[in-house]
Parts: sequence; C-alpha cells; structure tokens
Amino acid sequence: MATEIGLTKQQILENVSGYRQRIEAGAKPDSLEKMFERDKDELRALGMPVETIGDPLDPQDLREARYRIPQAEYDLPADIEFTAAELAVLRLAGSVWSSESVSADAQSGVRKIRALGIDGDEPIIGFAPRIAVRDAAFPALQEGIERNRVVVFEYLKPGDDAPTRRRVRPLAQVEYEARWHLFGIDLDAEDERTFLLSRIVGDVKVTGQTFDSGLRDGAAERAMAGLAAVAASQQALLEITPGTEAALRLSRRGAPAVQGILVPYVDKHIFADELTTYGPEVRVVEPADLREAVIERLRAIVAVHGGEDAAS
Repeated sequence: MATEIGLTKQQILENVSGYRQRIEAGAKPDSLEKMFERDKDELRALGMPVETIGDPLDPQDLREARYRIPQAEYDLPADIEFTAAELAVLRLAGSVWSSESVSADAQSGVRKIRALGIDGDEPIIGFAPRIAVRDAAFPALQEGIERNRVVVFEYLKPGDDAPTRRRVRPLAQVEYEARWHLFGIDLDAEDERTFLLSRIVGDVKVTGQTFDSGLRDGAAERAMAGLAAVAASQQALLEITPGTEAALRLSRRGAPAVQGILVPYVDKHIFADELTTYGPEVRVVEPADLREAVIERLRAIVAVHGGEDAAS
C-alpha cells in the first residue's frame, strides 16, 4: 500500500516478516512459493484487493510481476464523510451478518469501515441483530454466485424416494418466510428455478464451469417476486386461538376472514411443518390437502410417543 508501482515477489520475500525468517532458516524456494500463493489467496478471500502487475508486452510472464494493494480500492474515497448517526448504522450493519455467511462485498464494506477506525464486530447497543445461516449449503452456493461458477448438488423433493442431481447456475440466495432459497438456472431444465436450501442433500460442488455475471442482474428481485406470486396464489384459512404465539406470528402474515385468518404460503410441506409446531393453537379449515398434511404429522407425533391416535 505504501508504493504505487508495487513490489516484486523477491522484494516481498526478502523484506516481509515471516518470509525473511524462513529464508534465513534455509526454507526451499518451492516451499516459499507455495506459502506466497496461499497468502495471496487468503488476503483476497478477506477482501484485500491484491493486484498483480505483469509485463505490458507479455501479461502472461509473471517472473518480474509486481504486487500491490491499490489505496483507492482499500480505503473509502477521501471526499466521503459520515455523520455520527450514519457511522452508527454502518457499524451495526457490519455486525449483523455472521462470519460464515458474509459475502465478499460485505467483507469489503466492513474492511473499509474499519479503515475509519470503527470496529464492525462491536455492537452499538445492548442487543445487536445477527443473521446466521443454519443451512450447510449456503457458503458453497454463495461462493458459486460470487465467482460465477456452476454448482452441482443432490436435491430431495417431498414424496421422492431418492434425491436427484441438479446442475445450476446460481444467481441469488434470498430469505423468504424465514427460510433460505437458491434462485438460479437449472441447466437440465434450461429454465430458472428456485430451490429450498434445507432440501439440498450432502455437499455442494462448485465446478470450474463459468457463466456470464450479467445473469445475476435483478436475480434477487425476480426470486422474491416469484416466491410472492406463489404465496399469493394459495392461501390457508386458519382458526387460531387468540393471545397465543401462533396468533402473534401468523397474524403478521395473514388477513382477517369471517371464520379466522387467510395466510398465504409457498410450500405446503414446509407450512404444514410450521403449523404442526403450534399444536392445538391452530386449526386448518382449508385447503383439504394442507389440513391432511398437518393431521398426518400430528398422528406421527402421537405414534412416536406411544399415545392413542387422537389427531383429527
């Protein structure tokens, strides 16, 4: 950062603490080379814009390449200033995402906030919200999105005996009804699809196959619009006991009806799981298939606990 023209690899190895000690201890060139490449990758993963400057006449020749961190890419522009209230909001924003789910863009933003002397991990109030992702597939899918790489995973749909292999251009991950979804282009179907992360089985593979980053433009908005359209097309009529947790949570998402409330939902199976957790606080009036799905789950609970089949 202290030089506009950058430093050669040899200059870095001879002057940066850690490399210098290894050279003095007799480390082999191959070992130093691997360490140098690994450190570059780790810095970039942390959001550090490490730039490689090669020979203009032969860009592929990196023997005399120079490396630098452009000051303009690392710091906020000098003409940008924030009020105390704006800084407080920025610091809060930097503390919201959990480390395992934060994107490269968010990491870059937090780094620039810290460059102002603000600790993005320190809450500004007694309670600071945190966004954590329980789905194991999230980090790999986010990597695929940010690197414009096709991902491959096994997906188990309700009613299927075994998962199916999906090859997808991942475009966006969105949260809807407190659950994370992947929106992308299914290469086998050759069309846009939305996948529930909780139904991804096993590890996600990020392949070397790339795609045009322009496909990501507006993807999150299209995903949310699609999920909202599905929810609007199907609604459940529910009778809910007043003053209960079910009334508090479901009333926010529904509209009053003559017999109870109408609540839109995206996925019958997921919604049935949720309604089952409320126990006797909720009764499904319609549709019939959702009612039967809840009854089926209640009967399974009774069976597991060795009681009589009292669900009806």
